[in-house]
Amino acid sequence: MLPHAVTEFSRRADDPNASSRELGSIIESDTGLTCELLKYVNSAVFGLRKKAASAQQAISLLGVRQSKLFLLTTGIKVALSSRESKLVNFRAFWAANLERALFAREVAKLLNADADLAFAAAMMQDSLLPVITTEMCELYTKYCALEDADAPDLVNFEQKKLGWDHPLATAYIMWAWNFPDDLLCCILFHHDGFALLQDTALADTAAAAVAVASLLPDPLRQVRHGLKQLVQLSEKWPEFDLMTIAAQVEAHVAALSPGTSVELSLLRRCEKLFAELAETADTSVADSLPADCTA
Repeated sequence: MLPHAVTEFSRRADDPNASSRELGSIIESDTGLTCELLKYVNSAVFGLRKKAASAQQAISLLGVRQSKLFLLTTGIKVALSSRESKLVNFRAFWAANLERALFAREVAKLLNADADLAFAAAMMQDSLLPVITTEMCELYTKYCALEDADAPDLVNFEQKKLGWDHPLATAYIMWAWNFPDDLLCCILFHHDGFALLQDTALADTAAAAVAVASLLPDPLRQVRHGLKQLVQLSEKWPEFDLMTIAAQVEAHVAALSPGTSVELSLLRRCEKLFAELAETADTSVADSLPADCTA
């Protein structure tokens, strides 16, 4: 279950008559959430001259909608961190989530899409995986043990073995929790990859940004050749500079979550991959993009 303060804030935030003072009081009923919100708004990412000293001030600076998205993200993290997982290391899991969320936010800016929505959706998209992988540990252990050359993407593996996948299951749970429709859309389609960049209705939305960010490496190796696909996307989309975005992500991780331990950061992975490609002079990828795939 989500923390009570999160569900109550989400309910009251939908009321246009709710004041910042009332909403701030709801957050301040949970000390942990208050600390997380203040740490977020006062981080170097926002570069505020005057720091927020209360939840009410934080809401005024962020806005109700962005505050709601941040609290939903944090609430999911709190709810899941109280559970034990047989397969997922939570520290590595959430570090990868943060990198992906920051990456999705940068891609959303390139698309002129909702960057805050992209950040929240990318943070939440895999939130059910620690639960599912524990309940069906043997099945997911077999997936993790597959060699890269033989492994399908995780969603294809799930669909074949289970008849459903974790994006669908996560979206269903969040629909039952009355999460916003646009957030559900981002989560439901987050493994549709570059197909969303070619969809006339979704190409310039947060959903497309989240789908692109979902190609990043993660502890479960959901997309084995995703980073190489992003290299090819950068060749077809000049504004999408993979190394620049990776450097921005690394700086923002340090600002938002000091001390976060990433075994191999996105920037380091990109540097390593580009060095390997330079040595082999081979930019081919396992799953090539359609010739007309442009943003």
